[in-house]
Amino acid sequence: MTRAWNFSAGPAAMPEAVLQQAASEMLDWHGSGMGVMEMSHRGKEFISIYEQAEADLRELLAVPANFRILFMQGGGLAENAIVPLNLSQGGAMDFVLTGSWSQKSHKEAGKYGNARVAATAQADGFTTLPAPAGWRIGADSRYVHICGNETIHGVEFHELPDLKALGCDAPLVVDFSSHVASRPVDWTRVGLVFGGAQKNLGPAGLTLVIVREDLIGRALSVCPSAFDYKLVADNQSMYNTPPTYSIYIAGLVFQWLKAQTEGQLSGIAAMEQRNIAKAELLYRYIDGSQLYVNKVDKACRSRMNVPFFLRGDDGQPLVDPAHPRNAAFLTAAKAAGLLQLKGHKSVGGMRASIYNAMPIEGVQALIACMREFEAKGA
Repeated sequence: MTRAWNFSAGPAAMPEAVLQQAASEMLDWHGSGMGVMEMSHRGKEFISIYEQAEADLRELLAVPANFRILFMQGGGLAENAIVPLNLSQGGAMDFVLTGSWSQKSHKEAGKYGNARVAATAQADGFTTLPAPAGWRIGADSRYVHICGNETIHGVEFHELPDLKALGCDAPLVVDFSSHVASRPVDWTRVGLVFGGAQKNLGPAGLTLVIVREDLIGRALSVCPSAFDYKLVADNQSMYNTPPTYSIYIAGLVFQWLKAQTEGQLSGIAAMEQRNIAKAELLYRYIDGSQLYVNKVDKACRSRMNVPFFLRGDDGQPLVDPAHPRNAAFLTAAKAAGLLQLKGHKSVGGMRASIYNAMPIEGVQALIACMREFEAKGA
């Protein structure tokens, strides 16, 4: 079997070793006589899987003891409602708009309280990040929300804002769906992080929430019981049946991540160095090319999602994927074993998602294809 280089933004490519292990255990997990998806979530077999996964994740991300790890469902979109249901107390929330996902978060939260815009980069086409010193955060803010990495626009916070330095005591909420486990987390600066697992950690279906204990127990009375962080935490993420198979796969990914090394580094530190190297290689080629262009400010370019455009004969970026030059590029890429490079429909062009499971060889293969296509003058 030949596996292609999969540049999907999510669900995304997974470590091949993880897929092979899952395949070998599909019918019989560790001699139990049943597969993981057949197990009771309250049985000792799955409980051992869950406990190991939680412990491995806490170790990987260096999660402090005063934060609870919740395995939930609904993806990042559901958390756009679940977070304000748990933290807003019907009051004001401040949002920094840096792309499509933070815009969605802001719009959804407005159903449950006063969702304000603290800053926005919309005027720049979401190619920059608003400087934290200019954020307008109200003294009554229940929390401040950012999207750590915008998958569509390719913009990333390489350092989390220090709200205390801005004179703000509100907790920082971070949507880290698309760069979770690609870099360390500065837990001194956050109150809650959330993210779908389907980009860096596993299949769709599992949502991670890591929340500081003092923020639990504030849910609005209308919050559904299954989404109340206190009930979820008090029941070890099993108030309702959790996404058991997705937790199992994520647990295998956690073990894979722990085993990764890069020089003297291991685990998340190793992955960060690897991700920096992959992103720098691809951006360096794009910037030196006459055919391809990336519009994002170099100070905030995403390491995970690299949007780029081919230029037309007039030198302008070709947005429409159906343009003959774009179509020809996608055809050439598919023939070279490079899949899912079409950009998001809202922005057009191309996008290469290079999450943890994408090795540098995949990036090198992409660059080779791009170089050959450019040389042909297509």
